[in-house]
Amino acid sequence: MKNVAVVGATGAVGHELLALLEARNFPVGRLLPLASARSVGSVVTFRGEQIPVQEATPDAFAGMDLVFFAATGSLSRELAPAAARAGAVVIDKSSTWRMDPEVPLVVPEVNPEDLRRHKGIISSPNCTTIGLVMALKPLHDLSPMTRVIVTTMQAVSGTGKEAIEELEAQTRAWVEGHEGELPHTVYKRQIAFNVLPYAETFTDNLYTTEELKLSAETRKIMGLPNLPVTMTCTRVPVFVGHSESVLVEFERKVTPAEAREALSRFPGVKVVDDPFQFVFPTAIDAAGTDDTLVGRIREDLTNEKGLWLWIVSDNLRKGAATNAVQIAEKLVEMQLV
Repeated sequence: MKNVAVVGATGAVGHELLALLEARNFPVGRLLPLASARSVGSVVTFRGEQIPVQEATPDAFAGMDLVFFAATGSLSRELAPAAARAGAVVIDKSSTWRMDPEVPLVVPEVNPEDLRRHKGIISSPNCTTIGLVMALKPLHDLSPMTRVIVTTMQAVSGTGKEAIEELEAQTRAWVEGHEGELPHTVYKRQIAFNVLPYAETFTDNLYTTEELKLSAETRKIMGLPNLPVTMTCTRVPVFVGHSESVLVEFERKVTPAEAREALSRFPGVKVVDDPFQFVFPTAIDAAGTDDTLVGRIREDLTNEKGLWLWIVSDNLRKGAATNAVQIAEKLVEMQLV
């Protein structure tokens, strides 16, 4: 049995983490829910027990074997090293440690051996990256990739609870007949009935931080530091489920049939691909599941060594909480915690 702390236990990803630890029967001995000072006094429910939330401080981690961080990046930067010094293994969902060369960035189905070099902190990738590499790994095993081009359509839950509430409020206002651009604070433009051609913030090179994370994280996880990965990340009026249109180019021609077979064999991937019957993955299909769904597998018309894919995954589950719990499960399996 493992003593487990969850930092950010009262947030959306924290709630999902607790539910998955229970549903997947992870061997939790003692559970310690932690959050910021304003959440102290609230409770979380785990295995039928009401457990008080305590404040996340540098001294809170004594006796913990595993600490999940499902909180802000600044809190992770402040407290994750303290948890590691206390003897725990940290699994962090924020972007804080992802590109640190000393910190493994892990999707257990893709690069589990990277866990062996952890020094107390392990990072879980961006929700968009996870779905992408889940599909890329079995294809790269068929033939080395030479280029990846990605356009994402990302759900508002990736931004947080306030974004979900903003989409709900704008939708109600539109139904009630309000004209013009609806009030918005989370996003710079109205998200309801709209598509925003950005996710997160713009950088000096006119790409967004989300786009640069997707590119850099994909290279690190796949162990391909020179792989050309180029992308556009967008935000769409969907509550849960990130979708990605992906063109993959290979050293040799990979047929759609080969790709479907390799993808269908890969753990955690489900092929949903019968377009003449309108069978393809959508965000609604992915919501509430842990599988990465792949469809619209077809040859590129301009490059015989290219394949198009449509990838969908639940950004709150496999894209966040499930991947973190799977990392913990793999650590136990490999006797690394």
